[in-house]
Parts: sequence; C-alpha cells; structure tokens
Amino acid sequence: MAFPSALFIFVLPLFLVISPTLSTNSEGNALHALRSRLFDPKNVLQSWDPTLVNPCTWFHVTCDSNNHVVRLDLGNSNISGSLGRELGELKHLQYLELYRNNIIGKIPKELGNLESLVSMDLYGNKFEGKIPKSFAKLKSLRFLRLNDNKLTGSIPRELTKLSNLKVFDVSNNDLCGTIPVDGPFGSFPMESYANNKLKGPELKGLVPYDFGC
Repeated sequence: MAFPSALFIFVLPLFLVISPTLSTNSEGNALHALRSRLFDPKNVLQSWDPTLVNPCTWFHVTCDSNNHVVRLDLGNSNISGSLGRELGELKHLQYLELYRNNIIGKIPKELGNLESLVSMDLYGNKFEGKIPKSFAKLKSLRFLRLNDNKLTGSIPRELTKLSNLKVFDVSNNDLCGTIPVDGPFGSFPMESYANNKLKGPELKGLVPYDFGC
C-alpha cells in the first residue's frame, strides 16, 4: 500500500511547479477574453500569451508595482470586433485607450465597475446603443471621449455626479434629448455635442431632459 503514497509525494511537487504556468490571474483572463472577441490583422496582440502567470509582459499593457493592470493602450491598432463584460474585471485600470479602431456593438455596462479609471477613450469606432448609466460610478474619471461613433439615446443625467470630469466629448453620434447643465456639464463647450440630434441645453421644469427622443 506504500506505492500510492509514494506516487502522491512525487506528483504533488510536479503539479505545484507546472500549474502556475497554466493559469493566469483574473486580469489576464479578462484580457484574454477580450482578445478572443477581436480581429487583429496586424498582430498587435500576438504577445498576449494566456499561459503566463500575469499579463504584465504583454505589449500594450502597463502594470503597477503590484502587477495590477493600470493601462490598456490599443488606440489606432486596426482591430475590430466587440467588447465584453470581462473588461469590468480590470479593477485597477486607470487608462482605457481603444480609440480609432473598428469596434462594434454596445459599450458594456460593466465598464462602470472600473472605479480607478481616469481616462476612457472609445472615440472613432462604431459603438452603438446607449451610453451606460453605470459610468456614474467612475468617480475618478476625468476624460470621457465617445465621439465619432453611432451612439443613440439621451445623455445619462447620472453623469452629472462625476465631479472630476474635465473633458466630455460625444460629438458625431446620433444622440437625442437635451444637454445636461448640472455639475461639470456647465463648463463643457458646445463642440462636445456637435452633430447629434440634441435639442440644446436642458431647461429645467420646462421640458423633459429626453425631449426630442
């Protein structure tokens, strides 16, 4: 009966050595899920190896000293496809740069879980559907650029709670309703809203904010 015990003693250390190289952390899993959704004709994602312990050695990914992903730089990379809810797992992400690609579909509401996010640049794609109300949870957000897409619906009034927001651009979409005037929205230039179906600044008490939708 000693043979099974001896086999266990041999196999366990081997498993402990091999298993870390066969699994990534949750952030690596999220990025690999993103890669599976994208078409990458220029192979900018070829270094995204799912067998590594974490994604900090991948090109276009920046990590902090604790090996948390804090920046994703895929702007102007000629990628297409769609985004998934997995991106919401990048809890430490500060910069999401996906501008000037050919990404389609809706913007996942799970991006509202990225509470460390400072900048989100999704402009110059083919996103459609509504701006997620969940973005109101991004209390650190300073730059939100969604211009040059195919977004519809009204501008969520929940975004007026983003007191740190400095730049907001939704020009060249298909948005409707009125423009918020509360919070930081009182200082954004009208160019930020150009080429939509917006009816101008909100007139409180006179017309509903989604007037024109």
